[in-house]
Order: sequence, then C-alpha cells, then structure tokens
Amino acid sequence: MVNLKINNIPVTVPEGTTVLEAAQTAGIEIPTLCYLKDVSCVGSCRMCLVEATGARGLVAACVYPVAEGMEVQTNTEKCRKSRQMTLELMLSKHKKECLACERAGNCELQRLSVEYGCDPNYFEGEPLTHAIDDSAPYVVRDRDKCINCNRCVAACKKQAVGAIGPIGRGYAVHIGSAFEMSLMESVCVGCGQCIVACPVGALKERTTVGEVWAALADPSKKVVFFTAPSVRATLGEAFGYPVGTNVEGKMVAAIRRLGNVEVFNMDVTADLTIMEEAAELVNRIQKGGALPMFTSCCPGWVKFVEQKYPAFLPNLSTCKSPQEMFGGLLKTYYCKKNGIDPKDLYVVSVIPCTAKKYECHRPEMKGEVDAAITTRELAKMIKMAGVKFDSLPDEAFDDPFAACSGGGTIFGATGGVMEAALRVAAQLLDGKFEVIDFPEVRGAVPIKEAAYNVAGVTIRVAVASGLENAKTILEGIKSGERKYDFVEIMACPGGCVNGGGQPTLPDSIRNSQNLKELRAAALYACDKGNNIRRSSDSPVMDVLYKEYFGAPNSKKAHEVLHTTYKADPRI
Repeated sequence: MVNLKINNIPVTVPEGTTVLEAAQTAGIEIPTLCYLKDVSCVGSCRMCLVEATGARGLVAACVYPVAEGMEVQTNTEKCRKSRQMTLELMLSKHKKECLACERAGNCELQRLSVEYGCDPNYFEGEPLTHAIDDSAPYVVRDRDKCINCNRCVAACKKQAVGAIGPIGRGYAVHIGSAFEMSLMESVCVGCGQCIVACPVGALKERTTVGEVWAALADPSKKVVFFTAPSVRATLGEAFGYPVGTNVEGKMVAAIRRLGNVEVFNMDVTADLTIMEEAAELVNRIQKGGALPMFTSCCPGWVKFVEQKYPAFLPNLSTCKSPQEMFGGLLKTYYCKKNGIDPKDLYVVSVIPCTAKKYECHRPEMKGEVDAAITTRELAKMIKMAGVKFDSLPDEAFDDPFAACSGGGTIFGATGGVMEAALRVAAQLLDGKFEVIDFPEVRGAVPIKEAAYNVAGVTIRVAVASGLENAKTILEGIKSGERKYDFVEIMACPGGCVNGGGQPTLPDSIRNSQNLKELRAAALYACDKGNNIRRSSDSPVMDVLYKEYFGAPNSKKAHEVLHTTYKADPRI
C-alpha cells in the first residue's frame, strides 16, 4: 500500500494506482476528456494535469502512478489556467452549435468550458467545412465536432473492429476510416460503442424520430411500439433516476402518451427466440448439424462474423433476432388476426443498440420493422411531448403481447440468452430436468464457460460479450483449443444493457459506477420475481404455437422467424 496526500487529504491506495484513481477514493474529481474507465487511458487530452511532488511540471493524473509520501494538488491556479487554455484550444477547432447539438446539456466539453469560464473564441481556428458522414443507417459522424480525444478509436479497437483511427499528423490529425472512406464502406459493425464513448456530439445515432412522429400523425397508420428487455433498466437514467432503476411501468405509460399506440413487450419474442433456438440446438445435437451453434440475436455480432469469420456462418443459429421476429409476427399473425393490411401497420422497436437500426435495412428483413429507435431517442421523444416522466403512473403492456417469462427479460444481460436457452433445451432433452438457475453463465466476466450433463448428454457452453472476446472464442475454436456445443455472443461488453444506444452518462458516473452490473441486476430481479421463469411455460407461447406456428422449427416458423446469413461480398 502507498500513502500520499491529495489536496492535503491523506489517502492510502495499492501500489500501481494512478493519481486519478487515488483522487476518486478521496472523493476528489479531476476533470478528464480522453480517459474512460476500461476503454481509454492515454493521457492525451491534458485536462487531468495536476501538480505532484517529485515531478517536473504538471503531470497527467490518469496515467501518473502514486508514490510513497507524494503530495498532489489538483486545483491550483496553475492547473486551472492550463485546463482553461486546453479547452480554448479545443474550442478553436470545434463546431460551436450547442443549441442544435444532440449532446447539448449532456456534453463533457460544454460542461467543462462553463466550469472553467472559457472564451470560446479566444483562439481563432481555421474554418470548419468538413462534410458530415451520414452514409450508414445507424451512426452519423461530424468531424467538425471531434476533439481528437481518441476514446471512439479505443472503443473500436477494444471491439477488435478497427473501423476508425487517427489520420494525419500535428494540427491536421483527425479521426476517420482508412483511406478516408465512409463508415458504410468501412468494416464498422454498427455496435455504437464509439457513440457512448464520445464525450461530445461528434458521433450520434442516425435518428428516425421524425419518421415516427410522422407515422403517429398519419390517420391511415396503426402504430405499435415494442421495447427491448434492457430498456426498462436504462431509460430512467435519461430522467435522473439512479443507474439500474427498473422503470418498466413508467416507460409504457410514457409511450402511450406519445399518441394513439399500442405498446408491446419484446420479451415475448425473446421467449419465441428461445423456443426456436433451443429446438434448433437439440436438433443439431441429436440429428447432426454444425456445432458449436452460435446465437444470432445480436446483429453487430452477426455482421462481425459475415465480415471477418465467414467460415463460421453455418454455425450461426438461423433464428432472427427478437426485434425481427416481432416485426415478422406483427406483419403476419397480428395483422391477420386483427384484419389489418400490413402496409397500414407501422412498427416501432425501442432498442438498446444502433446495430438494430442496421438490421432493419438488411434486404432479407426490410419491411418487418419500420423504425428502430434507441433508448436515447425514446427519451428525447418523451421530453419533446412534454410528458412528465416522474409523475407517470405504472402501466402494463398491451395484450396479446404482454406476458413473458423471466428468461425473456434477462436477454438484455450477457449470459441471459444462454441461461434462457438452457432452461428450455435441458427440459427438451430430459423432461425431468427442473433446474432453472444457471449461475455459471451470469455476470460481467468477459468469457464464461460451463458444462452440463443432461440425459446423459454433456452440453459444453460458452458466453462472451465484446467482440474482442468473441474473437478469442473463435480463434480458440479454429485452433482446436476450445470445444463447445453452444455459444452466446453479444457485441457490446456486458450485453445489451451496455449497448451503443443506451443513455450517455457523464464521465463522473461512467468512471465510478459499474453500469453493466447495476443495469443487469435490474433484469435478474425481474426474472426472480416472475412466476414464469422458463420460456416454454409462457401462456403467450402456447397461444402462438397453437394458433399459428404449430411447433418450434415448423415450416411456418421458418417462414416468419428464421433467416440465412452470407459472407460480406467485399471479402
């Protein structure tokens, strides 16, 4: 342990701790822009400069290690003037259109500029004339708002994608894709981790809010919303609720107040995905098929396989994601049952990621979901409508797509798909297998492995979140070092609860709280409190299979709920 003083406060921390981390333990906040816990720590923005004994000049707190007897001052006049000048230099190359910016009021650069009393025009920079890259249906990049903090680059590198990086040198350096290609031309998989890492408004989702408002105003359209499992655990953050607060009831009530809509629960098609996926897995195990079988509910992960590991495409489950299953279900079964022409039904999904926006545009799925909006976009619509979220009553989802199992709810956390599938697959293999909880696949550990013996069959499973860890799994399978029967992959670290479409929180929260665990805990609490834990026990599943699909993996089920994937043509 190392003893030091920060702003004259005694602090004791383990050897190897940085000054920034030590300050946090003492309740002292040092401003940062390039630093993001578990993502980026390069000391390049120079905002966290502090004075420390034994150092020559100011040092970057995010990378500078503590030493025995060190005395640190974080708020001297020298520190403040240095930070002010750094901010004003950044502002000289920054498009200052805060009134119209997506991140207005939630921008780290804006907040720090106000706190340090910056003159935004103190340094006169060159004219900002770069075109906005809106080529992709999921992410928009505005180079003139970028402050070159490189957090997006670190996030993309951590995802083993590398779609963006620094280009040029010195004053001309900027972030872009190789050969200045557009994001749509790059190897971007649309996960959106760059967006939640960005401290300013240089990256944002491609919004479809205007299209949704137009549909709500169109008397010829019947509009239905459905919300992904993780949104209930994150939407509250946009309205000041603590991280991990379950606001399901208020979320449903808020959506109803946007217009004449029905609000459905996507947990229902999470259950439907499990019914189809578990049956597919058992069929592959018993009758022979490509193993290990990979989950296919995450479009960012699917695109990663199509681009970088096409040899594994036969291993992907043929199941669509819960989003596209719901779209297909609504445009077929629901429309037929209610006498609605599918072209008059406008389907809106509320999702935690930007890759789902890309998924809506895939040729084989186009038209099933008309608009996919992120958690952030839903929060924006609620605020635009003047809905007072805090004062809303708790309301329930609309029938016939309201009831779900706990297995459908935990889909939003890494390991949730695996656990929900195991609950059903184990029962299919052995009707007496009553185990519901599979703690070995829970938690935010990057890679989890387990083996279960069911009816004399050993099922070897693995769970990975974050594409860097997916790569480790795939390379291990290729080399023969890893052997599995069933693998769950989610593109975003921690799963959908940490998706690229979730609320953007201040650095002070992101660097001090474990968002993945707190948000996931809300979903597992829902599962534990649900009388129905297994997808196959859901009454909605009984109705759907009796009235429409017949049985899991039936011909009708394959027509509506399954698809195929193919290698990226650029490979």
